[in-house]
Amino acid sequence: MNYTRRDFTKVMLAGIPAVAWADSKPDSKWAGVQVGMNVPYNFGPGNFTPADDVLQKCIALGVSAVELRAQPVELFLGAVREATPDERRRWRKGVSLDKVRDLRRTYEDAGVLIEVVKWDGIYAMSDDEVDYVFQVSKTLGAKAISTEISVDGTKRIGQFADRHQLPVGYHGHAETSAAMFETAFSQAKCNFANLDLGHFTAGQNTSPVPFLTRHHTRITHVHIKDRKFNNGPNVPFGQGDTPIREVLQLMRDRRWPFQATVEFEYPVPAGSDRTAELARCMEFCRNCLLG
Repeated sequence: MNYTRRDFTKVMLAGIPAVAWADSKPDSKWAGVQVGMNVPYNFGPGNFTPADDVLQKCIALGVSAVELRAQPVELFLGAVREATPDERRRWRKGVSLDKVRDLRRTYEDAGVLIEVVKWDGIYAMSDDEVDYVFQVSKTLGAKAISTEISVDGTKRIGQFADRHQLPVGYHGHAETSAAMFETAFSQAKCNFANLDLGHFTAGQNTSPVPFLTRHHTRITHVHIKDRKFNNGPNVPFGQGDTPIREVLQLMRDRRWPFQATVEFEYPVPAGSDRTAELARCMEFCRNCLLG
């Protein structure tokens, strides 16, 4: 029996193994630009979704690269979800990188690249734990790690990034100015930006394109979302002030190599659902790049 991708999506979202699709892989790299997703964040509340479930949903949506949160990674490695900082620190010392390689192989065999790993709470970690963060991320095949920006912590984390030769992309919000990113850049060669296009547009009341053009060699990935100026709301792609099309086409035309990572934050419209909206977000990006 032959399955279309629409058939495949239906059975995957229903939790039924789609073995008939085993000879095909997702592909969301269009015109040379890798479009990915922030997962499992995009799939709903909570980041402790099992890694296998995350992979299944990515395949169903045709997503071939991700920014993967660390929680599913550590669950796969055997972490206890409810643990004190000291318990988590001791557990991390005993993690086998062989099992990390197993997770990478599972994703890559399915056609999904783990290009960025997002770590929460990194500024409170011991030096040994920060080393662990970089070791695990590199073993997963990541091109970078990401974390929230903190002006008091970027110098220290940048030292680890330089030592491991793996960039760290600092994620900013509406209040994060260009100057804050530039300070981080000055502290370490591997201090980069995970530029959130929607937050920058809404919070700085200007296009992120000049910043991207000036600093494109210091970008790990951009978050694709649409917001209005003046700290306006998140809206469906194409309805806000964020120059999503312009950025994607610049990435295409200038061959900027970083991922365009869809981050879903607008309210699900009446009559729709999250899965349908995620598919629309991916299709919007595809049309921008191929149109």
